[in-house]
Amino acid sequence: MKKTTPLLAAVAVVALAGCASAPSPAELQAQFSAMLKSSFRDEGIAKLDRLEQDAGQAACSTGQAPTPEQAKAIEAEALATIKPPSDGAYLGDWREGEKLAQNGRGMTWTDKSADPSANGANCYNCHQISKAEISYGTIGPSLYQFGKLRGVANPTAPEAQAMVQYTWGKLNNAWAYNACSNMPRFGHKKLLNEQQLKHLMALLLDPTSPVNAQ
Repeated sequence: MKKTTPLLAAVAVVALAGCASAPSPAELQAQFSAMLKSSFRDEGIAKLDRLEQDAGQAACSTGQAPTPEQAKAIEAEALATIKPPSDGAYLGDWREGEKLAQNGRGMTWTDKSADPSANGANCYNCHQISKAEISYGTIGPSLYQFGKLRGVANPTAPEAQAMVQYTWGKLNNAWAYNACSNMPRFGHKKLLNEQQLKHLMALLLDPTSPVNAQ
């Protein structure tokens, strides 16, 4: 009787493994979720609740673009989350907005506070904003002359309100206009507070800011 060589034994194991049914998508998702949760722990201000996904995030995390119907549902849900400023004023101080745009700190486990006021907006990581800045990211479009190119000469004028409100919505929850956008949902996820968002609005729309004045 012939003995089975190690090579033939290995081939047999592989063949038998191939006959086994592959995990279903649901099983793979469950395995992935378990692996993800086991790889992280609460540390400082960074808590495990960051791994929890809302319905939009779940739809945008499948590895495939959402269908047109799914995209419309995601955008409608996001649009419903956007509220106007509590005092009705959309613009703050563009100088503070510039500081936020330059600041990429916040939300790490070494930070002392989870309050949005401790965070920056890190805008230059993805966008060009002012002519003077020579180092900026290109993941997002240039925002240089954002207000001027869109005809916002006076942000308080009635004819400017559609663009002002759109910009406010984009900063709060970009998914309202582009499902699964890479842009942070600053207001919806409480990454920035209302006053910080107003300062960014001023940076983008105030005619005297370095975005529009140069």
